[in-house]
Amino acid sequence: MRLIGPEGEQLGVTSIEDARNISSQKQLDLVLISENSTPPVCKLIDYGQFLYKQKKKEKQSKKTSQIIKEIKMSPKISDHDYTVRLNKSKKFLEKKYKIKVNIFFRGREIVHNELGFKLIQRFIGDISELGSAETEPQRNGRSIIVI
Repeated sequence: MRLIGPEGEQLGVTSIEDARNISSQKQLDLVLISENSTPPVCKLIDYGQFLYKQKKKEKQSKKTSQIIKEIKMSPKISDHDYTVRLNKSKKFLEKKYKIKVNIFFRGREIVHNELGFKLIQRFIGDISELGSAETEPQRNGRSIIVI
């Protein structure tokens, strides 16, 4: 088997008995990395520490999942309400959150969906110094959505 040391250095091709002797001398565990290769690859590591580091990496990857905040607007939004939502979304972007902007239409407003697309483009333009749109604005039923 091919033996790899605890620091990642190659210790060469050895027999199983020699590898077990080396692992007992160094007080490390002998772990099979790849059994399908020729010769099989084993590594000398502290298995408890290896499992601890793996769990720590998994927790870290779960922790960095993205948080999405939703901002809802209507195409007939007033200027003050627009600036309030714009300022809120800037705060969210500074905290590294993602923003989902939802323009919803009521009643016959859906006939004038170009107003919603103009509002979305205005919003994207106003927020461009902190972020950009991941996707193009999409019409979804009675609303227009962009992340």
